[in-house]
Amino acid sequence: MQALPILTTAHLFPVLDEHLLQVLRSLSPAEWERPTVAPKWRVRDVALHLLDGNLRTLSMLRDGHFGGPPPASPAYADVVHFLNDLNNSWVGAGQRLSPAVIIWLLELSGVAYSQYIASLDPSAPAVFSVAWAGEEESPNWFHVAREYTEKWHHQQQIRLAVGQEAALLTRELYHPFLATCVRALPHRYRQLRAPLNTTIQFTVDGPAGDTWYLQRLEQGWDLGQQYVGPIATGLTIAPEQAWRLFTNSLSQQEARQYIKVQGEAAWAEPVYTLLAVMA
Repeated sequence: MQALPILTTAHLFPVLDEHLLQVLRSLSPAEWERPTVAPKWRVRDVALHLLDGNLRTLSMLRDGHFGGPPPASPAYADVVHFLNDLNNSWVGAGQRLSPAVIIWLLELSGVAYSQYIASLDPSAPAVFSVAWAGEEESPNWFHVAREYTEKWHHQQQIRLAVGQEAALLTRELYHPFLATCVRALPHRYRQLRAPLNTTIQFTVDGPAGDTWYLQRLEQGWDLGQQYVGPIATGLTIAPEQAWRLFTNSLSQQEARQYIKVQGEAAWAEPVYTLLAVMA
């Protein structure tokens, strides 16, 4: 089985921002108030969250200004609680901003954000690890790829709400999202004690999709591609639902409905609660 490559995503942030500004400028006042698949957040709230991501990254990581105490502990639950509080307080204050001001600030901050992301040494240790992949320390290339998935899926939440999903489902923009998110699979499967060499095939259909293989080894589960050998369980999901599976936007019941399973059904169970976000 071929090991997964290092991901290069920094060059895609300006492209993603261009799409974001395009869709936001196209919205009517009513569309700004539409609900999204993000619980309790409207389109305007998700746009505000994307703005917060720009400003918080520049302040904390570029400028070293954290603006308050850190989480109560490094435990996963405490970090999630800390982030949720930050997100909700910003969105609450952002209700004072008009759509035009939100777009203006996104355009202004997006350029500086993309420049900062591009300046990072890909192999250097990131300030924040990719916790949903079970890592305590991550290289910058993985941190940047994780940030890409954040920007991609929040924009797609907006696009889903207003019926403009297709623009981000191209191979150029969607495949890097998928190639990052699948790296949550070994951590999600860590408690499943399948026999050694059990191999699970995970496929996202469509031109932007791909196939990955998860294999049980003595030290845990390993993820790769280009595998030739027996498959215990095959899992296939359509591209329209795959991003929602990774980002906590499908219930377990919906995940069971959308994922096609071939072979041993027991080895599919961890996928129904797959997460590539902090939640």
